[in-house]
Amino acid sequence: MSRANRTDHIRLTSHPEPGRKAAFPIHWGAADARARGPIIGTVSRAQDRNVIGSHGGSYAMYRALAVSAGALDPIRRPDLTNTFPAATIGPFEQWRDPAKIVALDPWGHLVAENFGKDIAEGIDIRPSIAVTRARLDLPEIREALAAKRLRADGDVVHANGSVSVVKIAIDPVWYLPGLAERFGTNETELRRTLFEQTAGMFPELVTRPDMKVFLPPIGGTTIYMFGDVTKLPDHRTKITCRVHDECNGSDVFGSDICTCRPYLIHGIEESARGAQEGGLGLVIYNRKEGRALGEVTKFLVYNARKRQAGGDAANAYFERTECVAGVQDARFQQLMPDTIHWLGLKRIDRFLSMSDMKHDALTSQGIDIVERVPIPPELIPADADVEMAAKKAAGYYSTDIAPEKDVNGVVGRSLEKY
Repeated sequence: MSRANRTDHIRLTSHPEPGRKAAFPIHWGAADARARGPIIGTVSRAQDRNVIGSHGGSYAMYRALAVSAGALDPIRRPDLTNTFPAATIGPFEQWRDPAKIVALDPWGHLVAENFGKDIAEGIDIRPSIAVTRARLDLPEIREALAAKRLRADGDVVHANGSVSVVKIAIDPVWYLPGLAERFGTNETELRRTLFEQTAGMFPELVTRPDMKVFLPPIGGTTIYMFGDVTKLPDHRTKITCRVHDECNGSDVFGSDICTCRPYLIHGIEESARGAQEGGLGLVIYNRKEGRALGEVTKFLVYNARKRQAGGDAANAYFERTECVAGVQDARFQQLMPDTIHWLGLKRIDRFLSMSDMKHDALTSQGIDIVERVPIPPELIPADADVEMAAKKAAGYYSTDIAPEKDVNGVVGRSLEKY
């Protein structure tokens, strides 16, 4: 059968059939995976689909190119043998609260375990979360060892400077009613806006109100966990956490116009130290390049900032961004707490961020933050001074915060000196 013949039966746009009962209904927030139902974004068995979009987030487009080039069979399903998680995560009570998790599938890493029989019968159910183990090898960690800021314990940090982590990849899975509530709108308006702003890419957003879950073609999240993951369910475990939004130019290539890589490395170092002290460290890395405006926009803004009269200046930092993009920041952070809820956490002891947007997003979702930890001044590159001054002036980066209380009601140290 030709590639075209294998896929021409797919109904790209459809309306719910009157009286038709869904083969695999989704009950978001149900007590367990089977009661909740599988997430099925298959493009090869249209009759099984119960979500809008397809698996793989932004990589779904590359999969389409591979099919177009004849390199990938469009009806091929993954062999999930031995792909089970390398560490146990959950279940936690937040998984059963439809208001706590709206941007990911909490059962997404347990697909093979919970739906093995269905998969064996030919149902195309795929994981949206993968959990593995790895080591990080960063020159800055070796420098931290040499400076005795970190020690090699052979468990978390090794003598050669590598760091052991549990690494978790998460593809976005959006529960539209919960997403609308999180953004203070209604589901109909959200669906219409998503449909219009993607130029009608997903017509089911407006034709299939019975489908409540959307797999958007956007980047996902990676969680790096430092320490003994079995301590995760113990709420006495001290949690050190850095939530970091992607900055390819700094994170990967070391550009010194911003503090992104220094803060990321600071987060890794502090997370490793927290793990060595018996707690757990978390670095949560979100694909939101250029404040979710993209790298092209970011580079255009760089040019505009540097070419303006008087040169780059803090008082025009966000103004130039808004002139180019129409908005200063498109991250908003409303969906960011979902990963914290997924990990079953209700408290972060040391939050490695001075961003009020991140802080407020977490606390508004009922997550306590005991202490906020700024980047040490000596780690800020000289060319990033403009960015730091602009963030402080605009309230993105707090410098004068009232002391917060720990879980025992004890007042923590003041951050005013930072």
